[in-house]
Amino acid sequence: MTSALIADLEWRGLIAQTTDMEALLEKLNEGSTKFYIGFDPTAPSLHLGNLVVLLVMRRFQLAGHKPIALVGGATGLVGDPSGRNEERSLNDLALVEHWVGRIRNQLSKFLDFDGGANAAVMTNNLDWTKPLTALEFLRDVGKHFSVNQMLSKDSVSSRLESGGISYTEFSYQVLQALDFLELYRRHDCKLQMGGSDQWGNIVAGLDLIRKVEGGAAHCLTIPLLMKSDGSKFGKTAGGSVWLDPDMTSPYAFYQFWLNSDDADIPRFLKVFSFKNRVEIESLIATHERNPGLREAHRSLARELTSLVHGDLECEAAERAAQALFGHGDLFELEERTLVAALSQLPRTTVAAGEPLPSWVDLLAATGVVDSKSAARRIVKEGGAYLNNEKVLEESFIPTPESLLFGRFLLLRKGKRDLATVEVLPE
Repeated sequence: MTSALIADLEWRGLIAQTTDMEALLEKLNEGSTKFYIGFDPTAPSLHLGNLVVLLVMRRFQLAGHKPIALVGGATGLVGDPSGRNEERSLNDLALVEHWVGRIRNQLSKFLDFDGGANAAVMTNNLDWTKPLTALEFLRDVGKHFSVNQMLSKDSVSSRLESGGISYTEFSYQVLQALDFLELYRRHDCKLQMGGSDQWGNIVAGLDLIRKVEGGAAHCLTIPLLMKSDGSKFGKTAGGSVWLDPDMTSPYAFYQFWLNSDDADIPRFLKVFSFKNRVEIESLIATHERNPGLREAHRSLARELTSLVHGDLECEAAERAAQALFGHGDLFELEERTLVAALSQLPRTTVAAGEPLPSWVDLLAATGVVDSKSAARRIVKEGGAYLNNEKVLEESFIPTPESLLFGRFLLLRKGKRDLATVEVLPE
């Protein structure tokens, strides 16, 4: 079973580095192995980058191993220098504690904390870090670290080359190493996993376990996911894609996958889908034959939106996506789903109490066309729509009865160019 798990992870491109694959396989084959991944509360929510490693945790648990989800109430106060060219802004304790609670709740969606022998465990590294005095930390932990080795870590050396690093962030690797030691002691945790940018920090933990306890443990890192154009995965023009529905709506989350670049979809299927290899290869083959069908995009969007937000939210997002392009009734959508869908579109506003302008004026005001004459031409050519109903006259003026939820109009030019109008409240 474990050999099949590792082979599957390798096929999916989810293994970057291990200290000793043969020894790791031997350990995993002994039975249920306790492993951990840490998540620092640097924001109110996890994001798509976190989802990559989180789903690897889920795969290990489904294969019979026991996950330990560590939320970094301590390390979140310090800041990880990995992948950064400048110091983080430090957040106050109360805010970090609030974020810890939010992230713990999110983790419970993906891991089974009531699953018997391999039920997941939730931990917070503030529990063992806060009681330490500065002298205890320096004497009992710091003495085991070579400054020369710490300076050689990629996360540190790159920062030194780009202008320097504070002692606070320089010490991050010591705190993460202490986490591995404490979980080794408290939970018999023998494996740490994380993004490939965490390699130096994880290896520091292995060294600390060996020096303090005379023990051995293992590590496995997961490649950082990049898009085919070389840009960072999980970013859009509007910023990060979050797992919290109040920060990234289920509709926007669904659309992220649906609108992904064709070149990225085969990799995304392997990394994120829980479909088996045969199913994924079939989807990839269909995608390569006719990417315009977007069958693979829709399959991945449905699977992940259901996983992160639930089946009902996924169905609502899909209905909204269809309705916006004339394949469903806009008036049957829930208001919050419609608001989320329209928020992604070019828009213009009308003050409450003012008469609604003509369709031509409204479309030009959204910027979807360059001029009113261009909008008139769209009407003449039969490509003008209001709330999915064809507009036949250049002078057509929407009525208040046309407003969706008394606030919105959906304008469409041709098959795919959408815009929205919002009547502002008084």
